[in-house]
Amino acid sequence: MFKGTTTYIASSALQQAVNAAIILEKPLLIKGEPGTGKTLLAQELAKSLDTELIQWHIKSTTKAQQGLYEYDAVSRLRDSQLGDVRVNDVNNYIIKGKLWQAFTATHRPVLLIDEIDKADIEFPNDLLLELDKMEFHVYETQQQIKAQIRPIVIITSNNEKELPDAFLRRCFFHYIDFPTPSEMQAIINVHYPNIKSQLITQALEVFFHLREVRGLKKKPSTSELLDWLKLLLAEDIDPKTLQDKSHQGGLMPLFGALLKNEQDVSLIEKLAFMSKR
Repeated sequence: MFKGTTTYIASSALQQAVNAAIILEKPLLIKGEPGTGKTLLAQELAKSLDTELIQWHIKSTTKAQQGLYEYDAVSRLRDSQLGDVRVNDVNNYIIKGKLWQAFTATHRPVLLIDEIDKADIEFPNDLLLELDKMEFHVYETQQQIKAQIRPIVIITSNNEKELPDAFLRRCFFHYIDFPTPSEMQAIINVHYPNIKSQLITQALEVFFHLREVRGLKKKPSTSELLDWLKLLLAEDIDPKTLQDKSHQGGLMPLFGALLKNEQDVSLIEKLAFMSKR
């Protein structure tokens, strides 16, 4: 049973979702804000089970077929023109995809399909049968590739597109809520066990206040908070300066770790200026 790891704090709800998906042998669809640990979950799950992690990172140009296999007809044509004997065996030109690798693993692997919503809207539908039946046909060789051990499938989404209902029915769903201040403190303690409590208190106050600012284009995430704390520790920043509104026009020290565009920087500077009037 998955209970998180020493380096990954999983809420009880997330633990239940992971274990339910494993029991049901269904893909676990994970949604949540960027930076809430969706991708890291698959990595830590594989680590906790001491098994292989097979990662398929989806792009806007990714096609479902690439996850199964690709037939390199161009190379075969070139080799035939050169008289290469390899052309007699079509298997030499079959490139195995991530699903093929997962289906033929000797030990139950964790298969991560990362950011599925980046692909074309038909992408999830094109994988329905393969993820449901855990098998597919290779037309060039007339092989039927079938999983002897069903992989644990983790699918992440940033909600950029709505996923088809037929796909959703085949998944167990969980939304990772943004950590509360107490949960965030537990996460910080895992990464920086020797950090001073005063620095954590002040940093969390600044961080959560920043996330509540109306009109902010991009709210800072957990991973960005950890980056910011790392910089604060490296620069030995005094916790008191984190609340100093006169510092850099109202901006917190090393604000580039938390604010990622000029509109948000301008907004914070404007709010700090207005609060002093």
